[in-house]
Amino acid sequence: MRLTPHQIENILSTAKRLAGDSVAVYLFGSRTDDRARGGDVDLLIETPAGLDLLVRAHLKMELETQLGLPVDILAQTPTKVPTAFQVIARAGAIRLEADK
Repeated sequence: MRLTPHQIENILSTAKRLAGDSVAVYLFGSRTDDRARGGDVDLLIETPAGLDLLVRAHLKMELETQLGLPVDILAQTPTKVPTAFQVIARAGAIRLEADK
């Protein structure tokens, strides 16, 4: 995974602040591959109640500013049937967790 512990902590703290403590954040796409280079940060954000469009936009802008990288956000709610793209993204995703 090509994110530093500091970047992971920034992502998690910002997601919790904007989307709530029950948010789960997954990294998918090229940043999960240590051999790849460059690329944006693809995040799958899962919340029980869904992610409001304004919250998603605010989260994207804050993370892009903090990380200095483009960020794409895919929102998912456990109670809704996932789209084919969400299923594919989740299959190769890595759940981000704070260092303990």
